[in-house]
Amino acid sequence: MQGSRTDWEGELGRWLEPFLKRLGHQARRRMCPLYVAGLIGPGDRKSVAPIAERFAPGAYDQLHHFVAAGVWDAAALEAELLVQADKLVGGSDAVLVVDDTALPKKGEHSVGVAAQYASALGKTANCQTLVSLTLARGEVPVPVALRLFLPESWTSDPRRLQRAGVPLAHRTARTKPQIALAEIDRMIAGGIRFGCVLADAGYGQSAPFRQELTRRNLIWAVGIPRHLKVYPVGVQLIWPIATRGRPRQRSIPDVLSVAAEDMLADAQWRSITWRTGTKGKLKARFAAVRVRTADGPPQRIRDKGQQHLPGEEAWLVGEQRASGEKKYYLANLPTGTDLRTLAATIKARWVCEQAHQQMKEELGLDHFEGRSWQGLHRHALMPMIAYAFLQHHRLAGRAGKKQSAGRHLNPACLPCEMPSSA
Repeated sequence: MQGSRTDWEGELGRWLEPFLKRLGHQARRRMCPLYVAGLIGPGDRKSVAPIAERFAPGAYDQLHHFVAAGVWDAAALEAELLVQADKLVGGSDAVLVVDDTALPKKGEHSVGVAAQYASALGKTANCQTLVSLTLARGEVPVPVALRLFLPESWTSDPRRLQRAGVPLAHRTARTKPQIALAEIDRMIAGGIRFGCVLADAGYGQSAPFRQELTRRNLIWAVGIPRHLKVYPVGVQLIWPIATRGRPRQRSIPDVLSVAAEDMLADAQWRSITWRTGTKGKLKARFAAVRVRTADGPPQRIRDKGQQHLPGEEAWLVGEQRASGEKKYYLANLPTGTDLRTLAATIKARWVCEQAHQQMKEELGLDHFEGRSWQGLHRHALMPMIAYAFLQHHRLAGRAGKKQSAGRHLNPACLPCEMPSSA
């Protein structure tokens, strides 16, 4: 970007006006742009003290009070973020990506910190885990929600929850899929437009999560473990004749469910290119068949013990990567959907991981040094607002010709581009 630091700060101030109107109080209206500018601007550390030193000399106390202790409701700013994100990338061709991201932490006092599996790290680590929702169209992601997951070591300790200022409504144990569903409902209520919900196997393996998405009339495509059970699409419920004892009281499937990998063992695999990336065409081998999910009510089936009856019809999709690794997915896209569309829809999920990395490396998402629930969530909101502003700047075509969402955009450059001229 050409211009001085004052230029982009001025643009940021104008773009933030709808957010500032929702803040109301004059002191908060001053601190919010300074905090967001501090996240965007140069510097390796993006916690309160370095931000204050660079962007608000002498105002450390006010800046800390704004993010950690001030009496204001973040819901108003969260609602405005949905409005701005929808303007940027919302639409029937957008996707809403459900995932989570880990913030490594030392000690045990920061809210939600515990030894838990961190998918981004690929191992168990001492960290906080945030359930994330990202609205994306083409290759343009805009993170719209970050909510802390509380492990059992926290939800079982009322004194610990109280010390961290966890609101009463969030002190009961909730799974990550349950948190994600609550946030999806908030997206819908906030008017966010999207055509499909995407999630990895950590969410996709949850039958209640998939069922709740369907109950909301949403299209979804989710990862699943290879051993998740499915039925052939033509499975029928029959009334078996009992050879002894009382007559059967319930129907059973005429075939048994099988693991997803076994269902696709004899399928026809095709090489599919779903888009062109910076290093060339992105392709892998895919196969897909229609199935019935094995997530209906549990029922004893002959001598096989307790089995789940057939659930809804869906696509079972397999992906074989160049390394030989195989991944599996379920999707409730329409019956006539072609294989390339299925593959492209499934692969659209990875854009959220890029956004997580950018918010950590460039916008200080994991730099918050406070311990409270309120402080963590307010801080997490600010990198999302900063990220949305940077997407707005790129999509507005300030450097020249207009750019439409999803074309000629490399989001990896976004956070570092603006402050380079500061």
